[in-house]
Amino acid sequence: MPGRLLVSVLLLLVTAPAALAETAIEGRAILFYTDDVALFSATRRFNLDGDPTQPALDSSLIGKGSDMVFEPEVTVMKSVASRLGRTEFSFRGQGYIYAVDPGFNHGTFGLQMLHHIDQNTRVRLRYYSAPDLLLGDNESRRTDSIQEERVTSHIGSLRLEHNLSKQWEVRLLARYGARLYNDEWAQRDTTFWTIGPHLVWHFMEHYALVAGYHYERGLADGRNQPQFEDDTSYVNNYVTLGLEAEVTKRLSAEIGLHFERNDWTSGLEGDERKGGHETVWQGDCKFRYRVSERVAILAGFQRSQRKQSFEGEVARDINVFLGGSYTF
Repeated sequence: MPGRLLVSVLLLLVTAPAALAETAIEGRAILFYTDDVALFSATRRFNLDGDPTQPALDSSLIGKGSDMVFEPEVTVMKSVASRLGRTEFSFRGQGYIYAVDPGFNHGTFGLQMLHHIDQNTRVRLRYYSAPDLLLGDNESRRTDSIQEERVTSHIGSLRLEHNLSKQWEVRLLARYGARLYNDEWAQRDTTFWTIGPHLVWHFMEHYALVAGYHYERGLADGRNQPQFEDDTSYVNNYVTLGLEAEVTKRLSAEIGLHFERNDWTSGLEGDERKGGHETVWQGDCKFRYRVSERVAILAGFQRSQRKQSFEGEVARDINVFLGGSYTF
């Protein structure tokens, strides 16, 4: 099904009548430094428009050292006008190439359709996939041996956006997804759903505050397989607050603070997650400096920390990045 959807959207991007459509392509190249290679992916996507509820991470996977990560990205966008209004289609592909530990190399892709119902109301459909992402080497309870733990994520979302006034915008998000693991970790296969509101306040010209809340429920197959004592089902509450600013005509910035709490819902005897929870805090800032109409410089910083209630240590991660973009 995802493959058919991808092909359909790409055909539409290519074959839409030229008189009714506008096409743009943006390429990016970003270089990251991370001080924890195992947490890089979770920290990178921990934001309102990303995938803040990452797969469960055991403490044995964390603390694997630093690395440099190169992220090439391409986005193809096409805007189509019709009697139903303006519709914007886009495809985004990303790669992550690790300098020290290439086993973590992976790619992601996403599709989006944004339809303008009228001047103040929009509907946004998204599909996102991260295939065969390596989480690390971990002790499999199915084989009683150290095995690679890998996960493939498929996530679809619907977001309704409405301008209440020139200053206020409200968004309503619903999403559904699945995280599918390799055979050695099949008890962690999880389906989940998310709902939540976002509120945007344009309190000054070129400045906006963004607040969001997500409630998410995830159900893992392990809840029906007590022999493995490994149920990663959860209830998640995620809260974020951010500032978007166009500081000058060339310089824009985004600053965000994010928090989530995972309450593990395992009822299995012998499962360390039974009665436990995880908290995650993250702060980040991103800057974009427009050198010309087509060229921009990108820079940013992310810092996160996560703590399991049944563990004594706090896991921390810092990502710093610098890169650029070019619009064709």
